[in-house]
Amino acid sequence: MHETLNETSNQITTGAITVAVLIFLGAYALIISEKIHRTIVSIFGGALMIILGIALHFYGQHEAISAIDFNTIGLLVGMMIIVGITKDTGLFQYVAIKAAKAAKGNPWKIMIMFSLITALFSALLDNVTTVLLIVPMTFVICDHLRINPLPFLIAEIFMSNIGGTATLIGDPPNILIGSAANLSFTDFIINLAPIVLFMIIILLPLFKWRYGRAIQVAPENCQKIMQLNEQEAIENPSLLKKSLFVLVIVILGFFFHGLLGIEGATIAIFGAGLLLLLDNKNPEKALHEVEWTTIFFFIGLFVIIGGLEHVGVISWAADKLIAITGGNLTITTIAILWGGAIFSAFVDNIPFVATMIPLVHEMGSTFANLNPIWWSLALGACLGGNGTLVGASANLVVAGIAEKSGYKISFFDFMKIGIAVMFITVAISNVYLLIRYL
Repeated sequence: MHETLNETSNQITTGAITVAVLIFLGAYALIISEKIHRTIVSIFGGALMIILGIALHFYGQHEAISAIDFNTIGLLVGMMIIVGITKDTGLFQYVAIKAAKAAKGNPWKIMIMFSLITALFSALLDNVTTVLLIVPMTFVICDHLRINPLPFLIAEIFMSNIGGTATLIGDPPNILIGSAANLSFTDFIINLAPIVLFMIIILLPLFKWRYGRAIQVAPENCQKIMQLNEQEAIENPSLLKKSLFVLVIVILGFFFHGLLGIEGATIAIFGAGLLLLLDNKNPEKALHEVEWTTIFFFIGLFVIIGGLEHVGVISWAADKLIAITGGNLTITTIAILWGGAIFSAFVDNIPFVATMIPLVHEMGSTFANLNPIWWSLALGACLGGNGTLVGASANLVVAGIAEKSGYKISFFDFMKIGIAVMFITVAISNVYLLIRYL
């Protein structure tokens, strides 16, 4: 069957394209409606894409497996295990209490502090790892303040995607672009970090305007925060030392993964295995901490998008985006920025960026300097992830953890502010690109 699919891959029928598009649109419609859990939709949609793909000779099991980004899956599982074990030490409670006490228990100042921490960690690690670390701290503080954690979680989602835009390792699309364009860690910091910092400054007042009333607390609850003793939060000093040791190794591995030639998933899985070995206890509890509903949502989504990509829809959309620019560098750069942002808000940005990279390379015969296009692709793909709940990996991870804790992030409630945040940051990027590069 695999050979048959390869032989007919250049003869994709209109019926195959229609089926792939309908499965994709149907899955997203059900996800948006929230009438059926998104993981159920994703798994069934992926299976349906494979079955009909085999029947119509456009997509099969081998192609579906290849479409799953196991680097993303491995990174998620590895870091979830590490975070799950580390959580038992009390480290997150310690950091959360220290931060909250520094903010004098003021919820707005706590939101600022947690937002800045999220943005910084997302730039230095990656946005998925960061939200896995910051979300448990958020729940601790909000429990003591007796307020809904959702405003904090949503702000942290936005900051994770924005902060991750600043560096080579902050967001998976940047890793793809850096490798394809031979751009270094320093190149990303010099070209993207300044505008990311400006975006953060602009967005913080927006958060206060949107959530200021929702996070007001009684003075006595603020005083409860000040009375907490962060030292008492450390429950297992021995495991804490082991966890910090592993975290340092993993963080250094992320920093130097390019030199080492090791993918982030391998580093995360190694760290998880090492910490399990050092802890030397029954691994069932640690594995129970993995957000398996989120993991399987990603697997199904990758399979669905893979089918869409296999029939040429993503490539067709990218070709159209380039064709309408008429060979003008300024128009091409801005079109990729906005097109990438809109596309990435509804479709995972990894396959879009992977499809765009060879097309951008082809533009080398038309444009002497491709740097503006590379930076517009990075900005559009990363910032577009804030548009909807399914736009970026970090969004779904936070939503999964929140739902497990009894707090549901609605697709439409998120999108109401997400689209606004996306539009503001992409508009800022538009001006930045015009002034600096065009």
